[in-house]
This record gives sequence, structure tokens and C-alpha cells, in this order.
Amino acid sequence: MIVPPAPRRPAPGGGLAVLVVITVLASLAAPHATALRSPLTSDRPVVAASESPGGRPALGSRPARAVAFALAQRGKPYRWGGEGSGGFDCSGLTWAAWRAAGVTIPRTAAGQLAGLPRVRSRLRPGDLLIYPSRGPSGRHVAIVVGRGRMVEALGRGIPVRSTSIRSGHLGAVRPGAGR
Repeated sequence: MIVPPAPRRPAPGGGLAVLVVITVLASLAAPHATALRSPLTSDRPVVAASESPGGRPALGSRPARAVAFALAQRGKPYRWGGEGSGGFDCSGLTWAAWRAAGVTIPRTAAGQLAGLPRVRSRLRPGDLLIYPSRGPSGRHVAIVVGRGRMVEALGRGIPVRSTSIRSGHLGAVRPGAGR
């Protein structure tokens, strides 16, 4: 009688190991991607990461890293004063995105508007748009991710999201640019 081999049992935690490997590979490949696609909004690219002359962030550039960080936060809860993993407020999101890209910027939307170089040309991914707000600070900030889109932490009950750029901003600033 021939005895069939015993079925192989997956190693404990094998699925987790595969997930970790895929996550690491995806994060290593992200700076080299030609476009990031937004599963929440459409199949259109929301930021190109391979061209710098056309106003888009170059591979691995600081604006590209800030945009990738902001996009990765979509779905996280709004939290007043939040600067990280548990949630974000609007300026905490932009502050953390640029910090992840290696650039120190002011923490508040008002400080970002007052302390960063103004955009006097076409908007680029990574630029910050400051809007008037009825909230306690009187200011709201979002980060441009490309193709008429921005990522923002709008307010209580609304998770970090990607949305179309709205008109009516008070100004746009460009972190990392010279004065």
C-alpha cells in the first residue's frame, strides 16, 4: 500500500510574513512608480512621481515623499491636535507629511501661511493650500497631491480624505522652497 505524503501545514504566522514582505516591497517601489492611483475616488492618477520639469515631483523627491505620506493617511480619523498614527488635524497632517519628507515646517495652518514661501506660479504636488475656517484657529490647510486633487483632515467626524481642490483659498505655500 502506498501512503500519500502528509499535507503540508503552513508555518504559523505565514500569512503575516507574506503581508509584511508585500508591504515592504510596495514601500520600496512607491518612489519609482509613475503614478499612484486613488481607490477611493477613481482610477485616475492623483500624482505622478517621475517627472520634475512639468511641475510634478521627481522620483524620491521631498514633495513626492510628502504626498505619498499624506495619501497613506486617508481614512484615519480627524483628531484636534493630532500629529500621527491615532489621527490628524489639518495642520498636523501637513506638518507630519513634510516631516516624513525631511522638511521642518511650522505646526499650525496660520504658521504655515505666514512662515513658508508663497506660490506665485502653478500649483505643484506638495504645495499647501490655506483656507479660511470657522474653527478655533480660523485657518484650514490641505496638501496638493496633483491633478486638481488635495488631501485634507477637514474636521470632526470626517476622516482624512482625498478631494478636489476647492476655490477660495487664502494662499498657497511651498515647503522646502527658498524664500
